[in-house]
Amino acid sequence: MTIDLLVIYTTRLEACRDFYAGLGLDLVPERHGNGPDHYAAILAGGGVLELYPATRRPETGYLRLGLTAPARGSLARAAGRHDLTDPDGRTVVLTVTE
Repeated sequence: MTIDLLVIYTTRLEACRDFYAGLGLDLVPERHGNGPDHYAAILAGGGVLELYPATRRPETGYLRLGLTAPARGSLARAAGRHDLTDPDGRTVVLTVTE
């Protein structure tokens, strides 16, 4: 089993976009039909992480998210585990490989 889609609803859309892009995710703007503007990134293996404004849906609450990135894709973070917090207070564990 794999995760194909993870959607995070936030009231701080641009701040979250900046945070996750800073981890190396290539977040691109999207809009489906009459839906809200949001951002999406395709993960290794084909899964998608999306950031949506919390307007029609409530903000995503507590979440512990683990991401792994190569050193070159993580904007010069040292190899190892980094415990971070996104702008909404969610825990993001970034593992940077050598």
